Amino acid sequence: MPSPKSPKRQTLPKSHKNALKGASLIGAVNPEQTIEVTIRIRPRPATAAATKARAAGKPLTHTQFAELFGADPADIARLEDFAHRHGLTVLEASVAERKLRLSGPAAAMQAAFGTTLNNYSIGAVEYRGRTGTLSVTDDVHSLIEAVFGLDNRPQVRPHFRFHPHKQPTGNEPKAGLRPRAATDGSFTPLEVAKLYQFPAKLDGTGQTIAIIELGGGYTNTDLKNYFAGLKVTEPQVTAVSVDGGKNAPAGDPNSADGEVMLDIEVAGAVAPGARIAVYFTPNTDSGFIDAVTAAVHDTVRNPSVVSISWGSAESD
Repeated sequence: MPSPKSPKRQTLPKSHKNALKGASLIGAVNPEQTIEVTIRIRPRPATAAATKARAAGKPLTHTQFAELFGADPADIARLEDFAHRHGLTVLEASVAERKLRLSGPAAAMQAAFGTTLNNYSIGAVEYRGRTGTLSVTDDVHSLIEAVFGLDNRPQVRPHFRFHPHKQPTGNEPKAGLRPRAATDGSFTPLEVAKLYQFPAKLDGTGQTIAIIELGGGYTNTDLKNYFAGLKVTEPQVTAVSVDGGKNAPAGDPNSADGEVMLDIEVAGAVAPGARIAVYFTPNTDSGFIDAVTAAVHDTVRNPSVVSISWGSAESD
């Protein structure tokens, strides 16, 4: 009896990846290693109602947005069947975020997406990577915009900078982010806000500011000390985990902690009445997009502002 033909496959557009310049190949990924990926699903077909909503240019509720511009539940069902056929587990499905989050062994992921995964190192950083394009079976090819997470190379880095210190006087704090004196040529967030004529009577009450962080963390003690020094009410801060990311301060202001603290302190100083939700996520392509969509579609904290201070050059 002849064996059944393998289903036809098609390459996913814009899925090509090159090896990082300067990276060294370590070896093949363990086929049993558990990997999590995010599939970005196409939007549902345009409708007259969606066209009208775009033309109106008015804000939509989360429910309205999902109904008009979210994924088609039928597409999600077809992709869940694709996952089942390849031995993958569905972790999360979101119509609004147009997201299907999958988990499974590396061998199954490679077979599902037509790729080969290897471990690489660049400097002190080790990561899982791939080169070339991805492909999927014909039946789901048109449903997928992108697949994130197979390659978990670092995507971005913090961009905070420290002003050089003058000669020590012996009175400097032993740890934490040291405040700058006015004679150092630095400005507090309150002074910057005043220079930019930020309305003094607006403090963010009733709003939630979402901050995306791809590493590092904060401590409540540092925040309390900072806002006490400014004589500003400490804002309500909540850490939100995305894809397993967490508030993990290293205790070193020169690490990513500096970026996290800077983000919270600037936003909280200018808008102490606002709630601040800090979305911690891994520094990967899937972590980045999942954190942004999680914040935008968060119906619990319902942020009205999203801030991302991490970045990288376009060439990366």
